[in-house]
Amino acid sequence: MWKKCWWLQVVKSGNNWLFNVVLSTLERKVAFLGEHTVKIDAKGRMRLPGGLKQQMKPENKGRFVVNRGFESCLEIYPIDVWEKVRARIERLNQFKKKERSFIRYFMRGATEVVLDGQDRLNLPKHLLEYAGITGEAILTPGKNTLELWDSKRYEAELNISSDNFADLAEDVLGDLSVDE
Repeated sequence: MWKKCWWLQVVKSGNNWLFNVVLSTLERKVAFLGEHTVKIDAKGRMRLPGGLKQQMKPENKGRFVVNRGFESCLEIYPIDVWEKVRARIERLNQFKKKERSFIRYFMRGATEVVLDGQDRLNLPKHLLEYAGITGEAILTPGKNTLELWDSKRYEAELNISSDNFADLAEDVLGDLSVDE
């Protein structure tokens, strides 16, 4: 959740004490929490769960970009996150074949969607087909995005033993401390 907060900062300067009221926005590095089962209706609409809506930054005004994700899921970017990704892509060199191919593949299908009055996102049919999503799906957080998965594909993707997950965690985070 994104919360405005304030605190009192007290600093001594020589013989004087300075008091400052600091207003700030607390932000999490992982923007969303929670795994949600959602239904996709016949028109491709998905209702955003209330718990996720509460975690959204108000300044995004319900705007997202949905795109093909890795491992055959859909990646749903809050508009502010998408703008950062797009800015990085714009720095790629279209005269280099690998970069041009990446731009072409990554940008194809990227579509802006906006929450309607009933908190639904209208997802493009071709993207739902890419991810094999019909009826019920799983909406789960990425780092600062949401991933939308076909339920069976999601279960298959996460079908690893706890020992294998422990090995993966050690490989990825083994040099970090919880206190960092």
